[in-house]
Amino acid sequence: MPSPERGDPAAARRVAVELELELPLGGAPPYPGAAPFDLEAAVCSHGLFMMAPNRWDPASRALVRPLRLASDRAASVAVRVSRHPARPSDALLVSVLGAPGDALSPPDQTSILEQVRRMLRLDEEDGRAAAEFQAMHAVAREAGFGRIFRSPTLFEDMVKCILLCNCQWTRTLSMSTALCELQLELRSSSSTENFQSRTPPIRECKRKRSNKQNVRVKLETKFNEDKLVYLEDPNLATDTANLQTYENSFNLPSAASGTGNTSEVSLDHSELKLRNEPCLEDCGGDFPTPEELANLDEDFLAKRCNLGYRARRIVMLARSIVEGKICLQKLEEIRKMSVPTVEGLSTTPSTYDRLNEELSTISGFGPFTRANVLMCMGFFHMIPADTETIRHLKQFHKRASTISSVQKELDNIYGKYAPFQFLAYWCELWGFYNKQFGKISDMEPINYRLFTASKLKKATVN
Repeated sequence: MPSPERGDPAAARRVAVELELELPLGGAPPYPGAAPFDLEAAVCSHGLFMMAPNRWDPASRALVRPLRLASDRAASVAVRVSRHPARPSDALLVSVLGAPGDALSPPDQTSILEQVRRMLRLDEEDGRAAAEFQAMHAVAREAGFGRIFRSPTLFEDMVKCILLCNCQWTRTLSMSTALCELQLELRSSSSTENFQSRTPPIRECKRKRSNKQNVRVKLETKFNEDKLVYLEDPNLATDTANLQTYENSFNLPSAASGTGNTSEVSLDHSELKLRNEPCLEDCGGDFPTPEELANLDEDFLAKRCNLGYRARRIVMLARSIVEGKICLQKLEEIRKMSVPTVEGLSTTPSTYDRLNEELSTISGFGPFTRANVLMCMGFFHMIPADTETIRHLKQFHKRASTISSVQKELDNIYGKYAPFQFLAYWCELWGFYNKQFGKISDMEPINYRLFTASKLKKATVN
């Protein structure tokens, strides 16, 4: 089959690479009484799956988003994850479009599959934890609940955990969308270096305000006039409008078809249109990397993405990673030393405490943010508690609590599920959301903003 010519964007867009991702133990339950792997349950299990650039297509039951390439961290490709049409019980189909050159290199293919594994928690230890939890929780086993969706990288998880703090859900969604739109601007500019060179260098972050203002004005002129209105007065733009923009930036894929073998398929424009497959331009931007954020001006980032005080924390995190002060690989290696399971409780607290201490040195990482990050890393014995937790306990369990007393109540209710207290709490809360709003995996993304405290307070509990 002929390959597209290098440097031809249209030809590159016609290339489709389909990769097979084997499920653990062929998709069979790794523990007696546990449920087999369920893609829908693994993706639609936490609000992180609703945040850009993730996109769950309720029609085809597939996850669509950009993923980074190992050969070039500045490059992304659109990826679609679905059940394998020929082997639905023991494999997933990972379809990649817009691949540069003739095909994805073997390292790029491996990297993409590893990112998918991380999002869906397909490692052996993740499967074992889900199975052990389901063995003690009948409702979770029946629903196939046990794997909590997360991001392809720890950095994206950390930033999104910052976005979860001290704001309504609609704003969290909007901020994540804005960061992806900014990344698209970085990618669409003549070069990222050219765009970033117009932001204040790190060593000049304390320059006089008049000079910083000039830099911000130059940056803002690269956006069109309607975006400038949003930058000058965020109140003129609603979160709903921002979400609608991201909603419209996608071309949703149809259900996958094919042989299921790793392959390259050359498509002409008419066939591409019929299949309606996603390409990178349809994904509205990838989530930015530390390198893309480290040199941006904090004030510009706060204003561009409506981040408020979070912009400084995100930029400082990105700079610390780029400068080597924070090593994400080291944090991941510490995590692998011990993950909480029923059979391994003796070593869990020391590993958790060590990681918790490491995260506490990062500016802006309070108890709630750290608990969420550690949950993403695979620790489920601590429950990140906020006002939503207090509301749930009052509404569902008829227990009044405060921020200072809520952990005691959580221990009383969910302690019997140790070391999976969070999974028990989240299974209950997520089930409540499904009853209140309808099946979450059937919802259109534009309706994700309905998850608000005011609506939940009005809910009735059977």
